[in-house]
Amino acid sequence: MSTTPTRVFVARLLGLDVFDPLGDRLGRLRDVVVLSRGTQGTPHVVGLVVEVPGKKRVFVPMTRITSIDQTQIICTGLVNLRRFEQRGAETLVVAEMFDRRVTLRDGSGDATIEDIAMDQHRSRDWFVSKLFVRRGHSLSPLSRLRRNETLIIDWADAQQGPHTEPQAATQFVANHEDLKPADFAEALQEMSDKRRFEVASELQDERLADVLQELPEDDQVEILSALDVQRAADVLEEMDPDDAADLLGELPSAQAEELLQLMEPEGAEDVRRLLEYDEDTAGGLMTPVPVILPPEATVAEALAHVRREELSPALASSIFIARPPLETPTGRFLGVVHIQQLLRFPPFEALGNLVDKNLEPLSDHAHISEVARALATYNLNSLPVVNDAGRLVGAVTVDDVLDHLLPDDWRAHDGEAPIRKLGGRIG
Repeated sequence: MSTTPTRVFVARLLGLDVFDPLGDRLGRLRDVVVLSRGTQGTPHVVGLVVEVPGKKRVFVPMTRITSIDQTQIICTGLVNLRRFEQRGAETLVVAEMFDRRVTLRDGSGDATIEDIAMDQHRSRDWFVSKLFVRRGHSLSPLSRLRRNETLIIDWADAQQGPHTEPQAATQFVANHEDLKPADFAEALQEMSDKRRFEVASELQDERLADVLQELPEDDQVEILSALDVQRAADVLEEMDPDDAADLLGELPSAQAEELLQLMEPEGAEDVRRLLEYDEDTAGGLMTPVPVILPPEATVAEALAHVRREELSPALASSIFIARPPLETPTGRFLGVVHIQQLLRFPPFEALGNLVDKNLEPLSDHAHISEVARALATYNLNSLPVVNDAGRLVGAVTVDDVLDHLLPDDWRAHDGEAPIRKLGGRIG
């Protein structure tokens, strides 16, 4: 590692690939970990949070980093692949320092941190050196003219407020807009409760709904309960009905009923129907909004429906054919058309001619063991669910079953022991 001073800005490094000395990709940079050195000293940069294959975030000590520039990061290749867990004295730069409000020591008012520079000293240690900030409001007439002005200042030129002070999350959300909901949810789990609520509050309803669906139930309940009740109802409306029902089932009945009353009637009705089922039945697992079309619809129409971005791959694998009404519970259920069949017939072919009549639907009261057995027996991603009258009431997918069968903490479970293991944290 070079002994000449080096400066890099954290925001410009986010998402960069991290390589070992042979050029093999280890993962992608997601955050930087610093330790405070008291009120006067600049924070010591102790390591990086790197997302490795499998979407797991691990800690890489700065002592293992051999090179950092604006295009790539190189380390020794020896890292501890245990999931990163933040220690009490540590601060995450992106998750906790970006968007923090500070007071400028020159008396010109407040500012918000938008980026942080770190320098490598001749000792080879890294320290926070500069802050890229945007001015806030001030009582000074001159400062009012400078509102929204950006500038780079020394760490010592800003007075940090208490960590309990409310903090925006604009920068964090912007820097992570490319993350899939499951990866964003994992990032949330690494934060303190306070910061998690602040980030959740910054998200749009649809984005927050997608992220909530990827969190453990306890975290879902905490975040939803921290929201304004009307916004909580709006977020529930954006969730898949089965996930919304699962979440409401974890709340006290009075709170759940209040939220249902605030939801749009149509969405609330779907959720209420799901709440009537035992959670270990097909009805308790299913989604009431699969792709449903009449037998007269064509292959071209079906392909247009399954192209919708919001559909999961499991739900997009099958089209359920029924007589009107096409909203669940439907008219008489006729059968299923698999997506592979759509690819084998011309666009004008009627779906009624392609129905798989050998596939028996599940009863809405079928036990989860029967559901799992049917999915495995026929190698399917989804199965139709009907009520006693033979009307389609929903579809259960393989991911619904796996989510139910796996341990409650499966999202935070590392699985196999770490490989390429290094000792505990350094720095």
